[in-house]
Amino acid sequence: MNIKTTELLCTSHSWDGALLPHYPIEKSEIRACRMVFPAGEKTGWHHHTVINFGIVEQGDLTIVCEDGTERTFHEGETLVEVVGTIHRGENRGKKPVILNMFYVATPDVEVTIQHPEIH
Repeated sequence: MNIKTTELLCTSHSWDGALLPHYPIEKSEIRACRMVFPAGEKTGWHHHTVINFGIVEQGDLTIVCEDGTERTFHEGETLVEVVGTIHRGENRGKKPVILNMFYVATPDVEVTIQHPEIH
């Protein structure tokens, strides 16, 4: 066989070093999303209620937590998002960021809670 497998990610921690929460026993659901961030674009402040991870397909994505902690993920890098921590994503570069994210959830759960009150 000529199939090559490369493990991209295997961790029990989010990018900030926090231990991931226990996985629910309930009926599970996997969600996959592609996000395109134009140059200079930022998400609103938000937090996630479930474990989620992804890969930066193009560009450089900076994730900034409400407390000022930040990390930039570059093209081809994987990331495990923070759970329960308010943060936002920023494209500080000159080309669009393409981000593919995968959420481990249960049906009908809100995976992202927006915080429009934070500026």
